[in-house]
Amino acid sequence: MTTLLQTDYRTRNMALSDLLSADAVLGTISATNRKQALQILCEAAASRLELDSREILDAVMDRERLGSTGVGDGVAIPHARLDGISGVFGLFARLKTPIDFDAIDGRPVDLVFLLLAPEAASTEHLKALARVSRVFRREDVRARLRSTETRDGMVALLAQEASSDAA
Repeated sequence: MTTLLQTDYRTRNMALSDLLSADAVLGTISATNRKQALQILCEAAASRLELDSREILDAVMDRERLGSTGVGDGVAIPHARLDGISGVFGLFARLKTPIDFDAIDGRPVDLVFLLLAPEAASTEHLKALARVSRVFRREDVRARLRSTETRDGMVALLAQEASSDAA
């Protein structure tokens, strides 16, 4: 898999590029509810990871039952750990129409970053969650992702964020 920037995901300061390849930026997708959005993301992840989409969806839904991964400001970071993957994997999509994600601030979600990690990679999983959270906490990043019209524009924006992140 070609990443936006090549770095070691086990380093102390994990970069966004360690988690997200250019082909894992879906662009804008349409979904009418949280489960449908998660199904679309899990199917896309499954095709890239050569895994069963149902297995991924089940793991993600199990995590959602513990509490929503809607972190606020229109952002959700659904995540799960599962067997069958060799490293931390991220996938990003913007929703055409914001949906209820039971987010902590009650706002609908339109920016979704799916994060998957190997079952045994607790530390890397937590580092990845922290990194994604820091990036999407920034209002300027969220605003630019929302105003970008194309998938290629989103890839470029996230690559730029990865470059500035790595500096």
